[in-house]
Amino acid sequence: MSMPPHAQAASSPTPVDFTSPQLTWKALMTGMILGAVLSICNVYTGLKIGWGINMSITGILLAFAFWRALSLASARRVGMLGPLENNVNQSAVSAAGAVSSAGLVSAIPALTILEGVTLAWWQLVAWISTVCFVGIAVAMGLRRQMIIRDGLAFPSGTACAQTIREVYGRGSEAMRRVSMLGAGAVGGAAFKLAEILKWTRRSDLGVTINGSSAATYSFALDPTLLMVAVGGLVGPRTGVSVLLGAVLGWGVLGVWLVDSGRVGATRASIGDWILWPGVTLMVVASLVSFSFSLPSILRSFRWSGAGAPSEDTGEVPRRWFFVSMIVALILAVFLQGWFFGIAWWAGVAAVLLSFVLAVVASRVSGETNVTPVGPMGKVTQLAFAALMPKSAAANLMSASVTAGAASQCADLMHDLKCGYLLGGVARRQVVAQILGSIAGALVGCAFYLVLVPDPKTMLMTEAWPAPAVAQWKAVAEVFREGFHALPAGVPIAMLLAAFAGVVLPVLERVLPKKAGTWVPSAAAVGLAFVIPGSNSLSMFLGGAAAFVLTKMFPNWSGRYLVTVCAGIVAGESLTGAGDAIRLVLAGVG
Repeated sequence: MSMPPHAQAASSPTPVDFTSPQLTWKALMTGMILGAVLSICNVYTGLKIGWGINMSITGILLAFAFWRALSLASARRVGMLGPLENNVNQSAVSAAGAVSSAGLVSAIPALTILEGVTLAWWQLVAWISTVCFVGIAVAMGLRRQMIIRDGLAFPSGTACAQTIREVYGRGSEAMRRVSMLGAGAVGGAAFKLAEILKWTRRSDLGVTINGSSAATYSFALDPTLLMVAVGGLVGPRTGVSVLLGAVLGWGVLGVWLVDSGRVGATRASIGDWILWPGVTLMVVASLVSFSFSLPSILRSFRWSGAGAPSEDTGEVPRRWFFVSMIVALILAVFLQGWFFGIAWWAGVAAVLLSFVLAVVASRVSGETNVTPVGPMGKVTQLAFAALMPKSAAANLMSASVTAGAASQCADLMHDLKCGYLLGGVARRQVVAQILGSIAGALVGCAFYLVLVPDPKTMLMTEAWPAPAVAQWKAVAEVFREGFHALPAGVPIAMLLAAFAGVVLPVLERVLPKKAGTWVPSAAAVGLAFVIPGSNSLSMFLGGAAAFVLTKMFPNWSGRYLVTVCAGIVAGESLTGAGDAIRLVLAGVG
């Protein structure tokens, strides 16, 4: 079947352009500043739901709008940001936004909770930047094979290229999308501000469960829009799945636990118990789903024997690749030993395994648009359960290298795909990616320390569910302590959850595509056991709203729905971040 003309245009590369401005100061500074600010959003969102939002298109639209407005205000004395400059900008923005995946919302707080290890700001920045650099180094050697020779789709990168073409081809459409982004941000900020000022509050609407307030079982209407927007981004299937998981976990299982006397009738005691089957379901389901990508994994290690092209194609020089790999290895091993006491041989094993798994993750991401960051980390956690079974630090931080490298490597590959389609010079994007990740680390790490100064008491609570932290902590704890240390009845619940984690992805895989969409998402069901029921209810409402809008207004939804939802996430996250900083300053004063 032939490809539609618009799809062909979107995926057809432009010859490399060495003359147009690309790696300019305004492109770099715009990307680094925007990315640093947006990294705050992903730290905030990651501690709420364990996910991050790709910030590339948001960065493209904001940069275009800012420089266009500045150009008009200066009577064209200040030039606009060109398309290839915006490509460099989005590389820096996405790199900065992805720093949360290097451990800030998972391994690092989990280590603090388990071992009491707390890193200073400069240590966090050094660690996060190094983990990101490991992934960037790997990606330098993959562009020619995966993007040019294999022609992998890297859908997010293709979407960014199409967005840049559209905004520079039709400026009015770009400004409409920016307006929608701004409207979403204002709405998200307004609802969050109303909650901060105590004008609104979470309400159970007078509903009771098992003779107690629904809030005891974490069910309530949330007064903010963050989780509604997330539901709009992930869609109706995930929204229905988290609602189903909340009913099963907090409703059915929670009521049984209270009635049987296994736990007290409080949200915290119920949550501490159902956390374990929820984490098991997420881990097993993600690994089973990842196993379906075995053909992609095998193709990751197929390397063409063709030599380097004779003309300059803008490719990353091989010496950059080899030197970067060596530097990344040395830095990562050194910091693992210095900060966490991990033996040098174990550090080397962690980095070498991370090199391999970053390649695997990039291949899967290029074909499916899903980067298996969590499963990659779990593979390393499993490996270190055998290498250093009693060390939580080795288990968590070695896996942090893998997960962060996988995230940053795949992110750069999507950015390089965008540049390939637009005629960008790859090595200039690599520079932007490195600087963007450093900018994100500088600001994201500072915000993390301000937001959760005491992870042990603040995280895995109703305010900060931190499901990724719970997941990483639980895996490390089981490997260190054994199943005998778990609460009574939990091992059986985990076994049943593991069975469901195998069956649901297999059903989704083997059933016809239309029927497979009716199978609940196992990862989403498991997530609902870890986050409050109020969050799941909001995500369901957002997914349902997105479904209705898509059916009733397909053209509007296709153009603006994701943009509005991204704006809401950014608006509420930044408002919540500002309030957290205000509280810290008030406490100091």
